[in-house]
Amino acid sequence: MRAIAIAAALICWAAVAPAFEVEEERLFPAQGTGATELRILSTTDLVHFVPLIEAFQKENSGVAVHYTVASSTEAFNAVTIDGAHFDLVISSAMDLQMKLANDGFSQGYRSGVTDALPDWAKWRDELFAFTQEPAVVVLSKSALGGLPPPATRQELIEMLRDHPDVFDGKIGTYDLRSSGVGYLFATQDARQSDAFWRLAEVMGTLHPKLYCCSGQMIDDLQAGRIALAYNVMGSYADAQLKDDSDGAVIALTDFTNVLLRSAAIPAQADAPALAGAFLDFLLGPRGRLLMQATGALPPLDAAVLSAQTNQRPIRLDPGLLVYLDSLKRKSFLREWTAALVQN
Repeated sequence: MRAIAIAAALICWAAVAPAFEVEEERLFPAQGTGATELRILSTTDLVHFVPLIEAFQKENSGVAVHYTVASSTEAFNAVTIDGAHFDLVISSAMDLQMKLANDGFSQGYRSGVTDALPDWAKWRDELFAFTQEPAVVVLSKSALGGLPPPATRQELIEMLRDHPDVFDGKIGTYDLRSSGVGYLFATQDARQSDAFWRLAEVMGTLHPKLYCCSGQMIDDLQAGRIALAYNVMGSYADAQLKDDSDGAVIALTDFTNVLLRSAAIPAQADAPALAGAFLDFLLGPRGRLLMQATGALPPLDAAVLSAQTNQRPIRLDPGLLVYLDSLKRKSFLREWTAALVQN
């Protein structure tokens, strides 16, 4: 009987265990009675969302929050392929979020808070931006020695080309084959300027290190394993390097792509009203103040973006789907691999 019970328990566990790869997971129990549960699937590290979740629960004591972290590709597949039940999907991969919504895997939501978003920061009342995060260059001042930091991509190209002794094996950037946000930044770079491909070719001659995520690049920069990282999430860089006098964060002046981290309520959400309440909290005064205070998730601010002419927000619109076409993606990755992954 005991063996049968164990087998039944294992079958039950397998039925609810996620088919996708989970990086972090935590349940925030409800503080009040008659609890309901909000299930969030996110690409954002748990540490950055803890203050937001705890503040939301203070205003909603009967709500338990189950927060799950996965890569952008895993999160997209969890909803669109696995049919996983989450009430809110938060991701930095804007193109995958757009595809999720465009393909019918999200549902609409409207409130006074979401109606106030600029047109480029939402799509069809199904996809909502709540942060603005520039893609930046991060470098080690000591590793550069007396070299002046580059202000533009052309200056970056020239610096790398002229000083291989400094940068050979010391450059970090995303591995576009596995990183959704890295692929997004690269395709947006390529749309803005031909300098992207010249830069990729120069970096390719210097044996760059390829990464899944910004945090690992910044860690390796601080450990001295690399001297420079390209297209790092500025929000993570500012947070990790705020007390590091050697690390410098540079928003290039020719143009700086600004990622909009976004949220969507899946079509199969079990608690869409709770998801809407959390979304309103993120976009509202309390959520914005908390994000500003932590520094890792800069809240959406259209006035700031319009005042900084080099910063170009990536719009939430169907143009994001262009490079998700299988043939275009295959062609782009083939060119990128030929330029950057040189033996």
